[in-house]
Amino acid sequence: MHRRTKEVAIPQKVREAVEKRDNHRCIFCGSPNARGEAHIINRSQGGLGVEQNLVTVCPKCHFQMDNGQASKLFKEKAVSYVKSIYKDWDEKDFIYNKWK
Repeated sequence: MHRRTKEVAIPQKVREAVEKRDNHRCIFCGSPNARGEAHIINRSQGGLGVEQNLVTVCPKCHFQMDNGQASKLFKEKAVSYVKSIYKDWDEKDFIYNKWK
């Protein structure tokens, strides 16, 4: 497996920790039909598969976050949410850097 692919993937333990942190509900609509698999910084942009870069979302909100007309608003809400948990959250800390 390529190193970048491994870094942006979400390990099961991380997914479970994110779901627990988010009370097993979509952070946007509160649906219990949610998983801790939405990258705030997209995998295509090198977003790491770590707790601080992931949120729990339902399929509908995940689609909206990634593809919908309101995707910018969803991303802003997700960033605000994780910043409320991780006070020193900084986007640049969660982007894959092959030189690290």
